[in-house]
This record gives sequence, structure tokens and C-alpha cells, in this order.
Amino acid sequence: MAGRGRVSGVVAGCVLLLAGLVGCGGASAQDTQTAAVQQVLDRRATAVLDGDRSAFLATEARTADTTGRLAAGAAEFDNLRALPLAAWSYRLTALHRTGDGATADAELRYRVKGYDRAPVTAARALRLTRAGGRWYVSSDEPAERANQQLWEQGAVEVVRGAHSLVLGVGQPGTLLRTYAHLADRAVPAVTRAWGSDWPGHVVVLVPRSVEGMAGLLGASASGYRGIAAVTTGEAGGTGQAPADRIIVNPDAYGLLGDLGKQVVLTHETTHVATRAHTTPATPLWLSEGYADWVGYRGSGRTPRQVAPELDRSVALGRVPAALPEDGDFAFAGEAEKLAQAYEGGWIACRMIADRWGEARLNDFYRAVGDHRKRAGAVEGAMQKVLGTTPEKFTQQWRAYLKEQLG
Repeated sequence: MAGRGRVSGVVAGCVLLLAGLVGCGGASAQDTQTAAVQQVLDRRATAVLDGDRSAFLATEARTADTTGRLAAGAAEFDNLRALPLAAWSYRLTALHRTGDGATADAELRYRVKGYDRAPVTAARALRLTRAGGRWYVSSDEPAERANQQLWEQGAVEVVRGAHSLVLGVGQPGTLLRTYAHLADRAVPAVTRAWGSDWPGHVVVLVPRSVEGMAGLLGASASGYRGIAAVTTGEAGGTGQAPADRIIVNPDAYGLLGDLGKQVVLTHETTHVATRAHTTPATPLWLSEGYADWVGYRGSGRTPRQVAPELDRSVALGRVPAALPEDGDFAFAGEAEKLAQAYEGGWIACRMIADRWGEARLNDFYRAVGDHRKRAGAVEGAMQKVLGTTPEKFTQQWRAYLKEQLG
């Protein structure tokens, strides 16, 4: 916490100690052990950054199953050695001791060199044992309901593109280079549409299977079997977008044709580019519709080709009464409803680009995100940028659907 003025070093020191529930009289036994465990984690982090395998294994506990424990630790260390790291650290958040054993909660923070402006954070659950007066790590795994990291699924292979970094597990290098080529085409396409106010590069994770994808998302594989790729990352608004990852489902992605593969990676790259301007105020019809609009921009595909589900619905006289709601984009929902939600968002963004111009579409997207809160965001941006109301916009959208489809 920042202070309002200057304080002497002695007073400031006591305030900090009291804030840590230690007191100026000295540290408690628990605080001493907490500091000791943090030191072990610091050594572990330094070993990862330095690529020092021996130093990393020196933080591992020697249990009855010593060979297996050290082999597991060695394998994890080896799996991530190819990863170009700019930072790696642990922050101990809780420690629960039972004699010479303990469990701990920690936050892992790391950055990929040249790609991450802010760190990836991951909740970790650790088990520790004490021997000879020192603490050692018995296990270091994702916390309950937390996502896995790619190196926990196997050895990470790295392919560098002109605008991309592709990290894969259990995939041939030739395939990973194909992903890099597609991502390298996606990045400039997104910049041409959105502008240059983003880093202009992406990190793509390619696990072994949809189960691996689900592990990276901390979710069940059943909800992602038909999803070709997703983008992770928190909504922006801080002026510095956090680290994003495009995570591919190789099972579904492999079934796509050449155009489909390019559209998917361009769509996900758009999410990376727009992240800082995508806030809780941004409805999914806009964020997903815009990403699809960029993905198909310049492809020559007609509305009927891009929106076949809505085309069939409009042809039968079933024109949607309203723009898609956020709940319509749930992956676990009906496939037809999900497809129509994406198509409806794309049609809305295409209409804005057609009738107000591409620059206004970008301005509208940014203006909605600037509101931070959902209430009034779309209404205010429509009035300010498009000179219309949600009611009139919906009427125009429905008419545009009939005009372009059916």
C-alpha cells in the first residue's frame, strides 16, 4: 500500500512487520518456516530460469519412491527447457504444516521472452517435506479446478514464426510449422483490419488432443470436442493486455479445410489484438462477430456461405427477433443455436462495415469497451458512433438478414 508521505526507516519497518502479523519483537516459528519455504520456491524458480537441472532437482524431496519422484521432477524440468522464458517466479500464499510435512498454495507467474508483456498466472498446490532442517518439494501440481500447463502434458517443442510462437506437445514439427505459417498470415490480416495498437504477435499452444486442450483450460473435454480453437486471457481495460494464448483443439482443427483453418486462427488472433478493448461491457455478439468479420474479411465468401444456419432459418421465415445473447454462445449448448449466434454476430458487424464503414465499426467496438460496465454501453456507443438506437439497429439487422439471406 502506498503511503501519503515520508516515514523513517525504523517506523516503516515496524509497520511492515505488524502488517505481516510478526511484530517488532521478532518472527514467529510459522513465519520462519513460511520464509524458508518461499526460499525453496525462489531457488526452484532460479533453477528454471538458469536451465540448471541439478539445482532444480536439489529442491525435490527424496521420498521412499526416490527414483520415481526425482524422475518426475526431472521430466517436468526437461519438458519446459525449450520454452524461452523471460521470467518465472512463485509467490507463496498459504502454508499448512503437519510436523515435517506441509501443503502449500502458491501462484506461479511466468513470461515468454519476446511475447508476453504481462505474466501468465497459475494457481499451484504443493506438498513439501522437511529433512535435515530444510524444506523440499514433494509435488507441484495445478490447484483444484486450476488449469494445467503445457509442459505438464509432455515435452514442449517450439517453432518460431515471423509473427508467432507455436508450442506443441506430441505433434510433429512439420505440423507445428504449418500452424506458424497460418498464424503469420493471420497477424498482418488482423492489423490491416483493426490497426497497429497491439503487439502484433501471438503464442499458439497445440496439445496432443482435445483432452489436452481441456486440461489447459481446466475444463471437461466434452464441451470442446467440436471447438477448433479458443483464446485465453482476461478482459482488458488496464492499458496493458495480459498474456493471451491461442489454444488449438487438434482433433477438430484437423478436420477443417484450408480456408477454415485460416479463418479460425485469424478469428482467434483478432481476440488477442482486441483484448485491451474487450471489457465486461462488450457483448459476445460484438466480440465474436467482429472476430469472425476479420476472419472472413477479404475471403470472397458470401453471406450464404458464411451463415448457412441463419440462411436456412430465414428461408423458412424464421428471422431472429433480437441479436444473440451471451448465453447463446455457450459451447455446451445446441450446435445449431451456437452456429446461429456466431453467424448473427458476424452479420451485425458486416452490416456496420457496409453501412457505416470499417473505421466506424472499429470505433464502435472501442467505444463499447470504454464503458467498462454492460449497462448502457451498447446504447451509448450506438448513439455516439453510429447515430442510432439499439431498437433501430435491431430492425436494420433483421432487414439486412432478409436482404442478404433466404
